[in-house]
Amino acid sequence: MSNQRPRRAALTGIGVIAPNGLRADAYWKSIREGLGVLDRITREGCEHLPLRVAGEVRSFDAAALIEERFLVQTDRFSHFAMAATVLALDDAGLGGGDLDDPYDIGVVTAAGSGGGEFGQRELQKLWGQGPRYVGPYQSIAWFYAASTGQISIRGGFKGPCGVVASDEAGGLDAIAHAVRDVRRGTGAVLVGAAEAPLAPYSMVCQLGYPELSTVEDPDRAYRPFTAGACGFAPAEGGAMLVVEDENRARERGAAIRATVAGHAATFTGASRWERSREGLAHAIRGALDEAGCAPEEIDVVFADALGVPEADRAEALAIADALGAHGTRVPVTAPKTGIGRTYCAAPVLDTAAAVLAMENGQVPPTPYVFDICHDLDLVMSSARPAELHTALVLSRGLMGSNAALVVRRGSESAR
Repeated sequence: MSNQRPRRAALTGIGVIAPNGLRADAYWKSIREGLGVLDRITREGCEHLPLRVAGEVRSFDAAALIEERFLVQTDRFSHFAMAATVLALDDAGLGGGDLDDPYDIGVVTAAGSGGGEFGQRELQKLWGQGPRYVGPYQSIAWFYAASTGQISIRGGFKGPCGVVASDEAGGLDAIAHAVRDVRRGTGAVLVGAAEAPLAPYSMVCQLGYPELSTVEDPDRAYRPFTAGACGFAPAEGGAMLVVEDENRARERGAAIRATVAGHAATFTGASRWERSREGLAHAIRGALDEAGCAPEEIDVVFADALGVPEADRAEALAIADALGAHGTRVPVTAPKTGIGRTYCAAPVLDTAAAVLAMENGQVPPTPYVFDICHDLDLVMSSARPAELHTALVLSRGLMGSNAALVVRRGSESAR
């Protein structure tokens, strides 16, 4: 029997394209300061819809980061993912394009609705002008697997590739998938998610969610854990991470920003928020078990924070169920309230925020939230200085998925 130490998955690169920042440093500055960027939706064709407030990525120039031949083949959600990949590779010191072995780098993304804007445009051509006016890329650009495919093709990455379609919690499940690939022998995996749900067709589809906020005041549209909670405001954008074998990363001189220590997932059914209490608590316990982590070791919780009273109550109780008395003392935050909920990309952005928080020794606040009605130590108004070694990231999906992820600060990886 081999006594070789199991391969550990280290996070070495972060790429962010978000409504409040187009790089990890800009994103961190915004969430650390508690800036809220929710605003009226300005996208063409959306003026008449009852969904009025969201988080838009307004200064994104896809052409500055992506070649034209890829832009015309892909939807906005893939543009976000490809741009975030460039940033993540650069951050990890892998942006030179020289790959020792292209089969040693894989790609895994999570996706929800796929390329709605591209699909709507081509369907309008079909019904308005006829089938000869529909472009050939319609067959792939709308597909939820498009980002994984295009990142792989563009970068020449030929390692294990996959797409996780497990609801919004799929963002955390994708990270766990990447970690398993690394433990099985893959050198590095690009993993993350991006969403672009603010095209008219996509927005009409979202109106079927009873959890969606249609409040017109940006300051009140997304206020989880408060008596005025009225649902969530959606957002576009996303993040990509570089997860690689820790030993390989150290050999090439890369900074170990964090290690992914534990993950677990459950399913409790669509909009059954009372049941999500048990399912989320079970996922938390599973993630702690895999990480070999006691509840008292969790230094900060990045909450799912749906903004629906029943769901918020279930999450607060799940944290208490899983962490015991520590659950009412541990700092909890939800920086996503400042930018909106980016569906599958939301927990990936939260994971990036958790790593940045541990590196900087600060728990970012929860924008727009000032008066909570749950037994949580929710960080509000301003960032809280803290010595952070281990973070817990939580996510739930509208269709019933629950997931929890434990990440440790890079300097803690030898523990």
